[in-house]
Amino acid sequence: MALDMLREIQAFVSVAHKRSFVSAARALGRSPSAVTRAVQALEDNSGAKLFNRNASAVTLTEAGERLLPHAERLLDVQRDAADELAALTGSAQGWIRLAAPEVLAQQVLPAVLAEFSRRHPQVTLDAQFSDQTLDPLQGKFDFVIRGAFPQSSELIGYPLWRYRRHLYASPQYLEHAGTPQGLDELEQHALILHTAPRILKAWHFCRAQRIVSLRPQPRLRLGSGVAVLQATLAGAGIARLADWLGEPEVSAGRLVRVCPDYHLTSSTGQDPQMHAVYPAGDVPARVRELLQALREARPRSG
Repeated sequence: MALDMLREIQAFVSVAHKRSFVSAARALGRSPSAVTRAVQALEDNSGAKLFNRNASAVTLTEAGERLLPHAERLLDVQRDAADELAALTGSAQGWIRLAAPEVLAQQVLPAVLAEFSRRHPQVTLDAQFSDQTLDPLQGKFDFVIRGAFPQSSELIGYPLWRYRRHLYASPQYLEHAGTPQGLDELEQHALILHTAPRILKAWHFCRAQRIVSLRPQPRLRLGSGVAVLQATLAGAGIARLADWLGEPEVSAGRLVRVCPDYHLTSSTGQDPQMHAVYPAGDVPARVRELLQALREARPRSG
């Protein structure tokens, strides 16, 4: 396949998925004008208009809808060929598309991706960040990183690291509102609840293998893990945080663990874990290597 044609098809598929020339350009590492020219060239060569463009949306035409699955298959073939070439030459190349919770954009992933990119300059990394539960099949990701507890599905799970959750608050908040001496005092405090990917109906506290469940009545509901951490640091209230996020802030004097005799688990007493999920089938060597790098980069809790 000619290089120009490959670039045109990559641009077309990316715009079709992103529904935006600007977002597609960002994902491909190109300028919006370059992506626009590539799509225009594909339209000229095919003699068909592929997108309806207006100020508010970019949508596929009927011709674009018919072309998209064929274009996706061509890119799959190209990726498979790149994997075979990498196996022959011992040099990883191609694309890796992944998605992860927003907080990993601040912790763990930047360093891992930077080192991986240095070692494999022929690999293009496309990372999306969202606290919603994304489907790697629907989103065409090589893998998706999730927290909490693996869900039963047709996807393959790859454990990255286990962690514990505790309650944390800033020293400023506790100085103003007082420090709860037991779980029964939490209802008197401003609680911060993370609402993505779902709203929890109960917090389950474990101490000495005994579980106590409480229904939090939040003062603040936030759909972003980054926002929960920042609100807690700002003194907005008490939040449930992963130890690998909270304990470094405790060591720095910016947070205090609240009700320290307890940690938060599932209703059955399980500790959560970070894990990756991906569709069943052959996993390219470059993806396996990145997953292993993520596992080895397990953050410390303190």
